[in-house]
Order: sequence, then structure tokens, then C-alpha cells
Amino acid sequence: MNILALNVGSSSIKYCVFQNQKEILKGNLERVGEKSGKFKTRSSAIKHIKEIIDGKKIKIDSMGHRVVHGGDMKTIKITKSSLKQIEKYKEFAPLHQQAEIDVINACEKYFKLPQYAIFDTSFYVDMPTKAKIYALPYKYFKQGIKRYGFHGLSHSYISTKTKGKVISCHLGSGCSVTAINKGKPVDTSMGFTPLEGLIMGTRTGDFDPAIILHLIQKEKLTIQQINHILNKESGLKGISGISNDVRDLLASKNPRAKLAIESYIYRIAKYIGSYITAMNGVDCIVFTAGTGYRNAYIRNQVLNYLKFLNIDIDQKKNKNNELIISTRKSKVKLMVLETNEEQTITNEILKIKSKNNS
Repeated sequence: MNILALNVGSSSIKYCVFQNQKEILKGNLERVGEKSGKFKTRSSAIKHIKEIIDGKKIKIDSMGHRVVHGGDMKTIKITKSSLKQIEKYKEFAPLHQQAEIDVINACEKYFKLPQYAIFDTSFYVDMPTKAKIYALPYKYFKQGIKRYGFHGLSHSYISTKTKGKVISCHLGSGCSVTAINKGKPVDTSMGFTPLEGLIMGTRTGDFDPAIILHLIQKEKLTIQQINHILNKESGLKGISGISNDVRDLLASKNPRAKLAIESYIYRIAKYIGSYITAMNGVDCIVFTAGTGYRNAYIRNQVLNYLKFLNIDIDQKKNKNNELIISTRKSKVKLMVLETNEEQTITNEILKIKSKNNS
């Protein structure tokens, strides 16, 4: 069975074809929908992917899409009815959800094959209620205002490669930490939206919500202006005033760049520490995604906060981004894993197909 897995960003489309679980084709289209990009629309990008696949004479049987927000839904086959359900969550992930819907519609036009939605939120559907609930009046929890969690495809992939009590650190432009015990999520840093949790490239992460009231009352800012600040002008970019990219900040001598990196590292370490408490211990700490997988300095600085765990880092292995960066005498295994969300998409479809045939 050949499965096409699509991972859609706000301006990119990663695609990967798996023959069962073996990867046979992959690519990444960038600056999709931008004026300066090659593909002005997502529909034209999907048409291009179809042409590549046809040129390789690969017959696709099913397609899977990473969809950021699915509420309490698990993997579903896309129909007119289920697509309406997906559209309901656009307001909670406006940058990604509409892009994913556009691609689903384009795939219906060009491929005319069974399509499945695999949600970032699905991994957390069965997370303990005590980790999901906000301390608001209970009626809001019943209305669906709760912690959904994101980056679920990435953390789910990590859970398949590790055992025991695991803390998975997905560090990219968006960042999250998830506590996993025996393959199941215990807690995660992102919440009702992907804004909660760690300091990210342009997102605030955790902050006092009374600040919003202050900005409305004292600065006379609109909800739209505040939303832009929290999601686009904050995080590393907001603190440094220079860049949202860790690499740029590490190369800068500006004291605000240094402060941004120090705050970023500190917040990651705090979350890891809190999740060690939540699980009453930890067997393995994993770093993944762009920064987590490639940046030895960030890993080293985060782990320096955790020396009380009797961890021991092999600095040469860490510098080389090797799979295991802890020494044999370390009490906690330290790992560097390249995430594979497309593999998670494919595995979910294969599970459904297997159940249907059993």
C-alpha cells in the first residue's frame, strides 16, 4: 500500500510517500502562497506534487494530512461532514487550519482518493483531566475550554522510540514539552491553543493573563492588536528585538539576544523539572525538532540545570548530534531524535486499514 503523507505549514508543504512503512519519496515546498514563492496557491503546489508522483509512476492508495486542531477527535476519514468539524477549529489555529483545509480540498480535486485527518491534538485526548482543566468556572471546561496540547504527531513519534518515563522536548519555531509514561501523555506545555507553555520564536508562552486586561485598559489596544503581539511579536523576537531564530541570537553580542536565549533555556528546564515531579521520576529526556535536534549548545545549557539528576553528558556525542548523548554512568538516558510526523501519519492510516480488514 502506498500512502502519501502531507504535513502543511502556514507557508510550506512537506510530502512523503510510504510503501507500507518504507519511505520511497519525499520533498518540501516552501514559500507556498507567498508573492515571492514559486507556488502562488496551495492548489498549484498540490498539482505539482501530483505531477512528481505521476512522473515516478507511483500509484497512491490513500492520503493522510497533519491537521493541527481536532478538538477531542481522533484520526478520521475525511468526508463533507468531518471537514465541517475540522473547520470549526479554525479560530484556534488560524495560521495552520485554513492552510490544511485548502490542501485537503486541492487533494480532492487532483487525487480523488481516500483522505484521512491525523490531528496534533489526538495524542492528548486521553490525557488525565487534572492536566487538561483550567481553574475557570467548570461550565467553561464543559464548553471545551481546556488544554488540548499540540505537536502531538511529533511527541507520539518519540513515544514509539522510547520506553518508561520520557520527557520529549520539541524545540523549533514552535516549542513544546510533553511528559510521557509508558507511551501515554501525562502532561504537555501547550494548551487551549499553541500559545501556552515555552518561550517560542514569536509566541509568548506562559504569562499572566491580567497583562491582556492591562493592555486593553491602559494602552487601548484592540483584541486583534493583542493577538498579533502575542503570536507574532513576542517570544525570542520580542525579548531580543533582533530575531526569532536561535542561531541568529547565539551569534549576536547584543545583551538582549543573550537575555532571550537565557530565558528560553530557563523555561525549558523549568518545564522538564515540573514533569519529573508529575511522573515521579524520569528515565529518558529527548530533544527533537529543528533546534532540539541540531543545537548542541541549547541542549547542553538546558541539561546543566538538571545536574541534580546525576546526568552525565558525552560532550563529543552531543556536539555530533548523536542518538544517545549520555554516558554509561548517567542516571538518565539523554537522546537526540529527528522527529518524523509523516511516519506517524502513515502509521495511523495503516492502523485504520488493518482494523477494517480484520
